[in-house]
Amino acid sequence: MKGFLFFFLKRSLDKMKAPLAERIRPTCVEEMVGQRHLLEEGKALRGIIDSGELPNLVFYGPSGIGKTTLASIIAKTTNRKFHKLNGTNASTADIKAIVSQLDTFAAPNGILLYLDEIQYFNKKQQQTLLDYIENGEITLIASTTENPYFYIHNAILSRSTVFEFKSITAEDIVPAVERAYRFLEEEKKTKIETEEGVLSYIASACGGDVRKAMNSVELSVLSSREENGKYFITLSKVKELTQKSSMKYDREGDEHYDILSAFQKSMRGSDPDAALHYLARLLEAGDLASAVRRLMVCAAEDVGLAYPQIIPIVKAAVDMALMVGLPEARIPLADAVILVATSPKSNSAYLAYDAACADIKKGVSGPIPRQLQNKHFDGEDNENKGQFYLYPHDYPGRYVKQQYLPDILRNKVYYVPAENKTEQSFAAYLEKIKGSSLK
Repeated sequence: MKGFLFFFLKRSLDKMKAPLAERIRPTCVEEMVGQRHLLEEGKALRGIIDSGELPNLVFYGPSGIGKTTLASIIAKTTNRKFHKLNGTNASTADIKAIVSQLDTFAAPNGILLYLDEIQYFNKKQQQTLLDYIENGEITLIASTTENPYFYIHNAILSRSTVFEFKSITAEDIVPAVERAYRFLEEEKKTKIETEEGVLSYIASACGGDVRKAMNSVELSVLSSREENGKYFITLSKVKELTQKSSMKYDREGDEHYDILSAFQKSMRGSDPDAALHYLARLLEAGDLASAVRRLMVCAAEDVGLAYPQIIPIVKAAVDMALMVGLPEARIPLADAVILVATSPKSNSAYLAYDAACADIKKGVSGPIPRQLQNKHFDGEDNENKGQFYLYPHDYPGRYVKQQYLPDILRNKVYYVPAENKTEQSFAAYLEKIKGSSLK
C-alpha cells in the first residue's frame, strides 16, 4: 500500500513539474486549437482519424501548432503498441529495439511509431524503417518543421500521406489562453484574474505558437504575487514576458528562407511597407547579415540599370549599418529598403548575364577574334601578320565597327535595354554612334 501511494505521489509530482503546455495538452480532436482545414468534419485528415484505419502520415509545419498533440490523440484511438522517438537523439539501435517487439506479446497488433523531427534522421536510419512500413508491421506518423520533400526519403514519402499544418491565428489561440488560466486556477486552488487585454495580447504575441502562449500564461502567474487570495495578471507584466516571443525564426530552417524571399520580393514588387515589415522581422531576430546581403543583391538584380547610382548608395547604407551595429543599423537600412522599393526596376543586366552564361555552359564559345588577342608578335608560320585591332579613341565618336564576339556568336544579342529612362538613354547613345538601332 505504501509503495502504491509513493508511486501515485511521484507520478503526480512529475506531472506538476511538466510545462503547462504538456499538462494541459488536449486529449481529443475537439479540444485542439486551429488546423480547421484538417480537422473539421468532412476534412480528409478528420475522416482518416474517425475511420480507425490508419495509414502512414507525415505532419509538416512550424513548431507549437499541434503536430505532436494530434499524434498523441491518434495513438489513443489505435490498439497498436505506441512508441515515440525524436530524430534529434534517436539512433538506429532505438529503431531495432522497437522492431524487436514485432510479433510478440508486447505488440501483437503491430506498432504505431511517432517520429518527431524526422528531418534529423539520416538516410540510413530512414531506410531502416522502410521495410517495416512497407509490410504494415509499423505504422509511421512522422512530423517535421522542414519541407518534407527535401528532407524525407522519397520511398517513405511515396508510402505516406503528407498534411501541412498551418500557423494558428490569434483569434483561435484566445480560447486556449483563457482555458490555460482556468486550468492553473484549479491547479493552484486560487482565483486568477487578468487585466483587460491580457488574453488577446498573449494570443497575438506568441506568433501562432500555442506552446509559447501556454508558457507565457504560466510565467505570468509564476512571476506574480498572490494578494488577497488571488493572482492579478497585469498587461504590463505580460508585455514584459512576451516582448520577443513572436519571433518565429530559425536561421537554418524554412522560416529563414521564407522571410528572406518575402523581403526581396516585396522590394522587387515596389511595396515599401511590406519590405519594412520583413526587414523588421530579420533585425528583431538579430539577423543583420542576411538582411544586408539580400538588400545589396536586390539593389543590383532588381533595380540595376534603371537607377545605377543605387548600388553605391545602398553599399554606403550597408557599410554604415555594419559599422554602428544593431539597434542603430535599422536607420540606414530602412532608408535603403525604402529607396530600393520605390525605385524603377530593371533586371536587364541580370538576364543578359544569364543568357551569356547559358551559352558558355552549352560549350558555345569559340576562339577569341584575332584583333582582341594579347598578341605582340607572330611566328614565322603566320602568313597574315599583325594585330589588326582598331583603337576606338582614334575614331570619330570614339567608336569604330569591329568584331568582338567569337565567330560562332558573331551576331548574338544578350543585352536588351529595358523601357526605363536610363537604359533608353543607353540605347539612344549606341544607336547614335553605331548608326543603327539597338535590338
